[in-house]
Amino acid sequence: MGVVYKAEDTHLRRTVALKFLSDGTATDPLTLERFRREAQAAAALNHANICTIHEIDEQDGQPFIVMEFMEGQTLKHLLEGGPLKTDRILEITIQITDALEAAHSKGITHRDIKPANIFMTKSGQAKILDFGLAKLSQKRRWSLESVAVSAQVTAAQEDFLTSPGTSIGTVAYMSPEQARGEDVDSRTDIFSLGVVLYEMATGRQAFPGNTSAMIFDAILNRNPVPITRVNPGAPRGLQTIINTALAKERSARYQTAAKLKEDLQDLKREIDLGRASTAAPREKSVAVLYFENLSHGQEDEYFRDGMTEDIITELSNIRGLRVFPRSTVFAYRNKTVSAKQVGEELSAAYVLEGSLRRAGARLRITAQLVETSTDHAIWARRFDRTIEDVFAIQDEMAKNIAEALQIMLSEEEKQAIEKLPTANVEAYDYYLRGRQYFHQFRRKGIEYGRNMFARAIETDPHYALAYAGLADCYSFLQFYWQPTQENLQKADEASQKALELDPSLAEAHASRGHFLSLVRRHEEARREFEAAIQLNPQHFEAYYFYARSCLIHGRLKEASRLFEQACKVRPDDCQSPSLLANTLDGLGASPAVVEAAHRHAVQVIEKHLDLHPDDVRALYLGAQNLCRLGQDARGMEWAQRALAIDPDDSAVCYNVACIFSILGRTDQAIEYLGKAIACGFGDHDIIRNDPYLNPIRNHPRFADLSEKLDRPANTA
Repeated sequence: MGVVYKAEDTHLRRTVALKFLSDGTATDPLTLERFRREAQAAAALNHANICTIHEIDEQDGQPFIVMEFMEGQTLKHLLEGGPLKTDRILEITIQITDALEAAHSKGITHRDIKPANIFMTKSGQAKILDFGLAKLSQKRRWSLESVAVSAQVTAAQEDFLTSPGTSIGTVAYMSPEQARGEDVDSRTDIFSLGVVLYEMATGRQAFPGNTSAMIFDAILNRNPVPITRVNPGAPRGLQTIINTALAKERSARYQTAAKLKEDLQDLKREIDLGRASTAAPREKSVAVLYFENLSHGQEDEYFRDGMTEDIITELSNIRGLRVFPRSTVFAYRNKTVSAKQVGEELSAAYVLEGSLRRAGARLRITAQLVETSTDHAIWARRFDRTIEDVFAIQDEMAKNIAEALQIMLSEEEKQAIEKLPTANVEAYDYYLRGRQYFHQFRRKGIEYGRNMFARAIETDPHYALAYAGLADCYSFLQFYWQPTQENLQKADEASQKALELDPSLAEAHASRGHFLSLVRRHEEARREFEAAIQLNPQHFEAYYFYARSCLIHGRLKEASRLFEQACKVRPDDCQSPSLLANTLDGLGASPAVVEAAHRHAVQVIEKHLDLHPDDVRALYLGAQNLCRLGQDARGMEWAQRALAIDPDDSAVCYNVACIFSILGRTDQAIEYLGKAIACGFGDHDIIRNDPYLNPIRNHPRFADLSEKLDRPANTA
């Protein structure tokens, strides 16, 4: 609304900035009032991160504000170069929150926080500009006796400046309450700063749109694409902070700028400590990126993924080497990134990258180990072999990398690297296929996975991993789709066989624990799960199966802790965050905590559905979270998509019953619960303890349906 000039204060011999109203606005009462308000608000604040107002005056009937002169550029111009580095983001945002804390303490809400109103000086200092839309509390509405602003503002116009029913601010950075024209408070500035924070981390707007209507709809009803999907190097802690700042409901948002600043400072401290702790061993750390699939066939994705993850496992056997887990590097899967970029973002001294091509029985693998500080390869190799040599290739890579990094392997480490999961590569191929099908979490997928694991065992009867996978398939078939004594018996036999073949295998203990929890041998199951975690603290299924067992049997506090661990081990998994939100709901956690958990679950699921749009489990879990967030229409849309794909799947029907229960549509919830049981849903404990079914427990048919469940799980 103004024009700014560089000027000299001839009395004090200092350079200042003069802000005049634009032509044609100097006589408008509302504009003059906002001009006065800017001077009044900013002058009341003496803070290093707020542009200083020296005085207000007029020249030839033109009012102007005298401000401190600053050299630099606005944050808006700075962001034209793309996202900022995390250190810079935190530095800027901590300064801005400090300024907002000062403003809010004096009853001043800015209402127009955006990159164009944040100035970055050449020294790196951030300063808030333009309090023209600021809302002043009653105690802060002084009268300004000056000829500079003499406009008369009526009571009605004053109401327009500050009252509900008007949308004031720049559209893309508005809070939901601003978009609805409601009254605002300091939490509005926190939301707008969250939008700015998102833009600094991603280089794009949180709520894009070609029209104001589209932007308003996004602000009111949509969650931004997670920053980690746009910028894989962004820390997860920053995503959590942004999620809280951008909560649609004010009660779920940061309540004060001071609390937001505290979390930003904690994240900065955590990052700094992480650097300090990894500085010494940095020269012995490696991130293994998912190999590029040059075959370009979807049918080879399972092989590429499985082989990459097995290389990570092989390298993890080397004690002198810090290997980033699968969960950390998964964010870079199928993305074009440089080794240097990954090294900077993860503080990894080395990156292993490569490619894979399969043609019949022939296998070509290229790999290179890149020193991230120089972006030069210190080791590279091409393997032109047959598929039977895949294990030898993995072993050679591990040993070559240890040699290149001058790590002396102990005999124990050599034996661990050379230990083969199976001597038969055909069995290995079946196992990888089985693992891919199993993670689809649909009845057909579980049945295909069971068949693949069974074929792996036929090919190699001593393949412990395949027995563990087979046991898991039978356990899930028993629980969701086919409760029979035969499935229980086969889950029992396969899990025992896996342990007999390899007692040191975490997967075997996790599978055994999964079976034991089905037959309610809880103490034995607990020992098996704990053993699996001790053997491999990065084994996702150990945490996930253990957490599910606790949830099913009503041990919600323990379940929440384990689901949190599962989320940390595999951040890309879309099941754990959803079940964690459900568990926190059942525990009676605060509404803000529960809402934040549901929002995080939706964000993870949205990312998963971008890659796998027909994943029914992701669809119905996402639908539950959306409905808990009040997004009923979108939730039902996802639920209907899941039903369209698998209308007679008992897991789909059960979870749709939960969705109707959440929405208070009791009769439909009972209908789908009955259908789930008729289609084979096999465990009464989850029905008894699931928090989502609480609204329908008093329905006359609920007890009848529970009693109809077969209970062969009482015996093993």
